[in-house]
Amino acid sequence: MSGGHGKFTAGAIAVLVLGIILMLWAKNEYVFFASYVVLQFVVLATAWNILGGYAGYVNFGTAAFFALGGYTAVFAIKSMGAPLLVQIALAAAVCGLLGLIIGLLSLRLRGIFFSIATVAMTIIIETCITNSEYLGGAKGIQLTRPPPTAPFTSYIEFLFFVMLCMAVIAVAIARYVENSWIGRGLRAIRDNEEAAESVGVPTLKLKLIATVISGALMGAAGAPMPMYLNFIEPVSAFSLNYSVSALAMPIIGGTSSWIGPVIGALLLASVQQAVTVTISSELNVLIIGVLLVFFVVAAPDGILGLVRKFRAGRGGDATQGKPAP
Repeated sequence: MSGGHGKFTAGAIAVLVLGIILMLWAKNEYVFFASYVVLQFVVLATAWNILGGYAGYVNFGTAAFFALGGYTAVFAIKSMGAPLLVQIALAAAVCGLLGLIIGLLSLRLRGIFFSIATVAMTIIIETCITNSEYLGGAKGIQLTRPPPTAPFTSYIEFLFFVMLCMAVIAVAIARYVENSWIGRGLRAIRDNEEAAESVGVPTLKLKLIATVISGALMGAAGAPMPMYLNFIEPVSAFSLNYSVSALAMPIIGGTSSWIGPVIGALLLASVQQAVTVTISSELNVLIIGVLLVFFVVAAPDGILGLVRKFRAGRGGDATQGKPAP
């Protein structure tokens, strides 16, 4: 475990160094616009997988947590002029608390009933935001980015670096959860919740922990969005695309490990950004749908499952090729 932890730490440092190199090398600001979105989905997919992948509770409420994080940031800006890092911390706290409340109300439900409850939560929160004039109401609210501070040459570059750090932190949390008693308990819940309860696994406590962590990370990912777009309004902030993408990316990458959502997010979000620039942003939903159907039908364990099967096949071939002792 300690060796794996050291490798992960070295990998995280390498990712941050690559991000700094990109900031020094890239001259076109669109590189940071696109990379920010990709990293944002790394956080969302990782956060979704903590509850949906490890515990098997499918959450369609990603858009609610994401948008609430953005509107919490707007509230912090308007009420106290809070800097971005304070906005992110406040959004994480608010959305973690929301996760706790939603968990207490709905985690006793199972299967499709829990998923329906998360959809209802999204509709309720969107309605409240739409009727809040202080937060811009249905027409939205325009924001002005503050000037960049050294060593960043633009605020978008600063947002990219912040989201890069958030992605590393989110993946580190997911990896810790996976390898800890929390992850073992969540996997037991996913496999057979009744059996887990019968042997003393604190199922409700573990599900609440997962919901709080997942909600907090989703809210933190949404906090920089108003400054990224210079604008926020309910229809786009609560878009179902966020919920569908956050669900599709772990399924495509593989829900059994922390690396699966990262692979799925990097692949799918990068393809979406490329399609948006070269063809049309309207094709993004079609791409998600086609890939999701393909992986659900042909590779339910995702890319990780395909890799494991390939390795097992090669190992079997190698064993068959050896002479009997």
